[in-house]
Amino acid sequence: MRAAPPPARPPSHYACAERAVGGGAPAHARWARRGRRRRGGVPGGGGTGAGRWVWAERAAMAMALSLGEGGGSRLRRQLESGGFAAGEYVKQLSQQSDGDRDLQEHRQRIQALSEETAQSLKRNVYQNYRQFIETAREISYLESEMYQLSHILTEQKGIMEAVTQALLLQADRDDPALGARRAAADPFLPLSAKEAAASEEGRQRTLTTLLEKVEGCRDLLPESPGKYLVYNGDLVEYDADHMAQIQRVHAFLMNDCLLVATALPNRRGAYRYDALYPLDGLAVVNVKDNPPMKDMFKLLMFPESRIFQAENAKIKKEWLEVLEETKRNRALSEKRRLEQESLPRPAPTPPESTNPFEEDEDEDEEEPSAEEEVVDLSLEWIQELPEDLDVCIAQRDFEGAVDLLDKLNEYLGDKPVSQPVKELRAKVDERVRQLTDVLVFELSPDRSLRGGPRATRRAVSQLIRLGQSTKACELFLKNRAAAVQTAIRQLRIEGATLLYIHKLCHVFFTSLLETAREFETDFAGNNGCYSAFVVWARSSMRMFVDAFSKQVFDSKESLSTAAECVKVAKEHCKQLSEIGLDLTFIIHALLVKDIKGALQSYKDIIIEATKHRNSEEMWRRMNLMTPEALGKLREEMRSCGVGNFDQYTGDDCWVNLSYTVVAFTKQTMAFLEEALKLYFPELHMVLLESLVEIILVAVQHVDYSLRCEQDPEKKAFIRQNASFLYETVLPVVEKRFEEGVGKPAKQLQDLRNASRLMRVNPESTTSVV
Repeated sequence: MRAAPPPARPPSHYACAERAVGGGAPAHARWARRGRRRRGGVPGGGGTGAGRWVWAERAAMAMALSLGEGGGSRLRRQLESGGFAAGEYVKQLSQQSDGDRDLQEHRQRIQALSEETAQSLKRNVYQNYRQFIETAREISYLESEMYQLSHILTEQKGIMEAVTQALLLQADRDDPALGARRAAADPFLPLSAKEAAASEEGRQRTLTTLLEKVEGCRDLLPESPGKYLVYNGDLVEYDADHMAQIQRVHAFLMNDCLLVATALPNRRGAYRYDALYPLDGLAVVNVKDNPPMKDMFKLLMFPESRIFQAENAKIKKEWLEVLEETKRNRALSEKRRLEQESLPRPAPTPPESTNPFEEDEDEDEEEPSAEEEVVDLSLEWIQELPEDLDVCIAQRDFEGAVDLLDKLNEYLGDKPVSQPVKELRAKVDERVRQLTDVLVFELSPDRSLRGGPRATRRAVSQLIRLGQSTKACELFLKNRAAAVQTAIRQLRIEGATLLYIHKLCHVFFTSLLETAREFETDFAGNNGCYSAFVVWARSSMRMFVDAFSKQVFDSKESLSTAAECVKVAKEHCKQLSEIGLDLTFIIHALLVKDIKGALQSYKDIIIEATKHRNSEEMWRRMNLMTPEALGKLREEMRSCGVGNFDQYTGDDCWVNLSYTVVAFTKQTMAFLEEALKLYFPELHMVLLESLVEIILVAVQHVDYSLRCEQDPEKKAFIRQNASFLYETVLPVVEKRFEEGVGKPAKQLQDLRNASRLMRVNPESTTSVV
């Protein structure tokens, strides 16, 4: 018998399970239903069918509730627990899941949880990112301030020790007994004068022994009683830009300078001279450790710098302290020496003499000594002058540096030249050379050329104040030449030649005019520099003409285009007359060769065209067909200067001239008009000879045709054309040439007055030129 079906159950339990999971775990409800179908109504194996169904339903509801709204948080806590084992968790999940779909849904929930965690972490990082940056910046500021504070404290300590030592030495000089008692009570006080002299002699002997191992420094370090060795040691030099190791060196620090020597590769303990730096112009800067670059310090000697690495941090600290202390001692001793030299020295009393004739001589000798003046160099601004000049140069305060030099020159202008003044002058002259180098670099063409001529005024004015007017003029003109050349190169070559020439002339002559005005402003009191400007203007004009000719004449433009371009260049050149500079003769001299070539080329074109028309001449009247064409021809002839052309026109649209003669007239007058635009005195004979050659071709052809023609009508027509040439065209050409040039041309007059200019072979059928 089949088992009886289980009693009816309300479906609300499944709905509760599905609502509990919120659609997120429907598989467990299906699992409960499938379990019910597999076990439903089968007795045995753990109770009745109804009992097993109730158990499955309760299990599904519990699992659904566990994975519902609170399932995500439980899963997160389970994954975050310390004893979580991924293998056991997956094994348990596989046993509990019913098919592949449950595992896929669980995987999606874990993936969603991972993405949520990543988004939360990213959001927290973004929220704290600004705080991280501000904290790091504050730490960097604090580190920098602590380093500065440490450096200041070290300097203050050194100053206090130096002042204390100086006071004790002064007290020992004033009271030797007190110094002896203090020396007996404290063995660490400064040595006595005798012991100090012995110690100094030993240090000098040590310096001599060490320097014998350095090749090439014997002549650079003359033996001086006050020079001794303070400190020395091996260092490694690094490149300041790329921090790459360069070489191993040995540094010798003396009381007034620092000697750097390089190690010889094949000789142990031997060195070769590399550089010598006075302590007055030397600055020491500590370099922050940045592994693997550590234990480094930098030496600044304007305008260069060098970086050295010590063997360890202790040796680096010793180098820094010894260098600073030696510089302070050097400055104190120099100041003390200047103060002692500035004090007036009592003149030695001469022995009494019984010779009465020596009284006048003594009086004469005492007068100049009374007039001697002691130069006071202990003033604070004089003592700090070299350092102030270094600061002004480093800060690019060129005006301030030159003001200090002027102040010093004014102070020492009427003072005698003593040894301290010479030493001060030597230090200042070194700074003047550095300042000059910087100003020269400011005016070099390698610098930016923007800003126009006014951008160079600052450097030029300071060089002039330093007495370097010639160098300032040379550098200023080189800078402006590079600027003009760059501006010309940056011009775009347009398709229309005339448009490009307009731009070229505007750029060049505007730059030239601005340069001339700035030159007049900067070098107003230096008349000797104006000749250099004229030479520069000529060379700049040559550069302009090269670009002009390359675009106008080398490209074989028409004569009318070339004439318009030359006219534009002449008009722009006249602008320079505003400042009294006339470069028209220069542009004429530079263009004369190209213009001659253009005139001769266009002359050859006209002659060939005329000969070609002559070869096809039929000596027939022109028929223009329409009144409009006839009116247009009248206007063209009127523009050419032929005012009586109406007498050569016939009925309707006929013209009592041949086509060859009319075309020759228009072409010749057009050539003359364009040539007059290019005219200047150097081209007078070229233009005149070209006109004569062109006219000769037409005149000889008419003469030859008149002699060879047998038909009476054609012969009369040829005479009419010859009359038009001799009585109308040639006078117009002669008059227009005289108007354009300003003087008559005898060659054209002779050509018009002669009836036969050249004998022609009657048997020949071609014209002879």
